[in-house]
Amino acid sequence: MAVLPLKAGAAKPVWVRLVELFVWYWVVGGTGRLLESRIGNAFSQTWEFYVVTGCLFLVFAFPGYVHRYLRKKRA
Repeated sequence: MAVLPLKAGAAKPVWVRLVELFVWYWVVGGTGRLLESRIGNAFSQTWEFYVVTGCLFLVFAFPGYVHRYLRKKRA
């Protein structure tokens, strides 16, 4: 998200990445809520909805995690 300046070649701490994940979850959810309210009534949701969408958000983020951390780097 480029909020905190990093030294060249330095990796972001885990807490920064978790904050980014949390912020992007709410940005995407807010965008979906805005689109839903523009086409009709926005329905209220219970905690189960947020748990399921949070898990889906993590599942869809997993390929990026694999690409960034688990794939073997070529020299």
